[in-house]
Amino acid sequence: MLLIGYNRCSTCKKAKVWLTENGFEFEERPIMSENPTEEELRIWIEKSGQSADKFFNKTGHYFSELNLKAELPDMPEQEKIHILSLDGRLVRRPLLIDGDTVLVGFKVKEWEKALL
Repeated sequence: MLLIGYNRCSTCKKAKVWLTENGFEFEERPIMSENPTEEELRIWIEKSGQSADKFFNKTGHYFSELNLKAELPDMPEQEKIHILSLDGRLVRRPLLIDGDTVLVGFKVKEWEKALL
């Protein structure tokens, strides 16, 4: 089980506590220094059953600075994946990867349903 996050992110901290309290062992990967590659993102997006849009950190300042809100609707999926791979600040976190299970963001009910 791989947890990709940011150590200053309160949501990532909550996810780690939840995983630990529920007896899960996991490896951590810092998103800022080890951002997901295009290939990883392509695989994870497919496994998640979501579009690349779900993987964007739309509340982040960098997302706003790049004016991606206006550009995303008309952007091809492959270009979205490429942009996500450029900077960890653009990727919604935490990401949890466990085999064919890929969870984006931390919502207790979603994680309980997928993992318990």
